[in-house]
Amino acid sequence: MRIIIPAYPAFNIYTHIARRTTALGPICVATVVHELPGWDVEVIDENNLAGYGPRGENGGADHDFLQRLRPADAVGFYGGLTSTIPRLLKLAGFYRRQGVLTVAGGQHFCAETAAEGLAGGLDYIVLGEGETTIRELLSVLDAGGCRADVKGLAYLENGKIVFTPPREPVTDFDRLPLPDFSLVRNARISLYPVERIRGCGMDCEFCAVKGKFRSAAPERLLAQISYLLETRAARHFFIVDDLFGQQREETLRFCGLLRDYQREIGRRLDLTVQIRLDKARDSELLSAMRQAGINTVCIGFESPIPEELTAMRKHVQPGEMVELARIFHRFGFLVHGMFIFGYPLESGADFQLPLRKRIKRYRDFVRRARIDTLQVLLPVPLPDTELRRRLQAQNRVYPTVAVGWEYYDGNFPLFEPDPPLRAEDLQAALRSIMGKFYQLRYLPVIGWNALSFSGLLFFLHDIRFGWRQWYRSWRNTWVRFGGWIIFTRWIRAYEKGDFSRRLLQARAELKKE
Repeated sequence: MRIIIPAYPAFNIYTHIARRTTALGPICVATVVHELPGWDVEVIDENNLAGYGPRGENGGADHDFLQRLRPADAVGFYGGLTSTIPRLLKLAGFYRRQGVLTVAGGQHFCAETAAEGLAGGLDYIVLGEGETTIRELLSVLDAGGCRADVKGLAYLENGKIVFTPPREPVTDFDRLPLPDFSLVRNARISLYPVERIRGCGMDCEFCAVKGKFRSAAPERLLAQISYLLETRAARHFFIVDDLFGQQREETLRFCGLLRDYQREIGRRLDLTVQIRLDKARDSELLSAMRQAGINTVCIGFESPIPEELTAMRKHVQPGEMVELARIFHRFGFLVHGMFIFGYPLESGADFQLPLRKRIKRYRDFVRRARIDTLQVLLPVPLPDTELRRRLQAQNRVYPTVAVGWEYYDGNFPLFEPDPPLRAEDLQAALRSIMGKFYQLRYLPVIGWNALSFSGLLFFLHDIRFGWRQWYRSWRNTWVRFGGWIIFTRWIRAYEKGDFSRRLLQARAELKKE
């Protein structure tokens, strides 16, 4: 079995980091299949092809070559990113024409998108978590059993879609093997994704991750980290849990275990987590996180505009967010701020703000909150989200025949925005805010920061604090210059594309409806 993580449709802001890491879900599924008798498994991440990875002429991997080299009997596709679905379906069609069994799963696939996937070259779609479903499906097919007995599937039978009963989410994680990263071929991984908690207890309108969270024991997460350190010399980890710290006491226990482990082996690790802003009020948790080697926090601020926060169901105010962000700074964390520009307000909301003032609010907030790295995206009405259903009911979502799934990466307007904004305004704002934060002018500052290293002499009474202050400045300067390179490349790629024409077509199609 070959499991494929499809390539991004074009260069975007995720391209650089994708060359250092990979997706965790496909590896979890591959590890389960690899334990089945008679199955050999490999994972191909088209966004992280290094060394001898066979590259296709138009990006991604050369699947003709892969199939000649090691013919696959079954191919699984990772559909966790909606923007990669056109590439996924193209590859599914290629393999199906060769008589290969094709299966896909991931957040994109739901009742709304199943028909398109099954018509586009997929034999089966896994709905929900895939480890148990794929294991049962392959076992049933090997034994000639009844596929209708496998929960969590969608497939075609006599031209009609069959949905088997939904599968219960995984709760006993100890029954699953630890993810085996050695199954990933032709990739260079320096940032390893690991997890302890699945699901999210929040209720954000734009998010597809719903339901009560489920957690593994802290010892299991420590086992993942220690195994990767000992077998692959891994030092940098990203805990992919949607919200680190959801289970406070167990999170504190994990931090203590990881702190003690690092002391025992004499090696310092570097971890990044996603966390809620209000966790800044828990000083005990923040102290434990720092002692455990958690250096970077990714926080969804989303917006500095109260009316937009209300529409998103974020129960916090901009002024409060600034103060909480500064607390993370005082504890020594690097803060990666994530924002959504131009979020559509609820029906009847009496609020309008000119584009220039909106942009100014974002810039002022970023400056006041002292955010180290910045990510601003546009709202994405993903399948099976309340945001998509609300906008569809208002006939505002651009038809995918004009603006296809490949544009669902947060860099393109996908629906008619609230007045007085236009779709073109949203992209102009994105370029303005990101372009102000990531600039070429940071290049000469890099040299000055290197020379200022001697300034640490003034912090001999607290060398650790002095180091953190100098390193933050030096690191952020490099990142902002590197971000300018990435952002400039994205603008060039956009200007070569035909999205402007597609936008005009989308508006015309929307009026017909």
